[in-house]
Amino acid sequence: MAKRLFVTGTGTDVGKTYVTALIVKKLREAGLNAGYYKAALSGAERVDGRLVPGDAEFVRRAAGIAGDPSESVSRIYEHAYSPHLAAKIEGGPLRMETVREDFLRLSERYDPLTVEGSGGIVCPISFGEGERLMLADIVRELGLPSIVVSGSGLGAINTAVLTVGYMRAHGMEPRAVIMNGWVPGGIIEEDNRMMIEELTGLPVAAAVERGADDIGIGAAELLKLYGGEIR
Repeated sequence: MAKRLFVTGTGTDVGKTYVTALIVKKLREAGLNAGYYKAALSGAERVDGRLVPGDAEFVRRAAGIAGDPSESVSRIYEHAYSPHLAAKIEGGPLRMETVREDFLRLSERYDPLTVEGSGGIVCPISFGEGERLMLADIVRELGLPSIVVSGSGLGAINTAVLTVGYMRAHGMEPRAVIMNGWVPGGIIEEDNRMMIEELTGLPVAAAVERGADDIGIGAAELLKLYGGEIR
């Protein structure tokens, strides 16, 4: 099985997809056959009658992964809603069996494999008749160690600590925090970094400035979060 890592965020629009793209890009630049998977994607754009999964397209293009980005996503929804609500409107709720099959398929093709979540960690994927599936269920089922993408400005301490605390309380394994939107020398940012490390007990593995094209940490260090080494 591929070395793997789950990427979640402290909320929607914190830069989780952007950071994920930089991670996969760095690993591929190091010569690794790194890949990407996302279980459920909502807010896809319809082009020529076909839904284009924007997050997957962005990550794969940035990382230089050829092929159809749809192969990296189990369910693609047009409405920019929580996946469970988009599924209620459009049909096609996601089941764990499908997630497991797609994850294993991509694990056989790519190593390491980076799995991106939807929104924050408390995200209903399917919720209604039949199987109820939360994002946390997927993380636990696949046995994925995790990193948390946080903002860097005011409020970052609260959202990072709450996210890490929820993950630990629900049987997940957060290994590090990556702060996005970093301002070098900023008094708030520097204090937030110190407090997040102190209150969560996790390292801030990287601090990514706005518009950066590099994750700011070496591939070997990144791969330690996956529990593997570059061979």
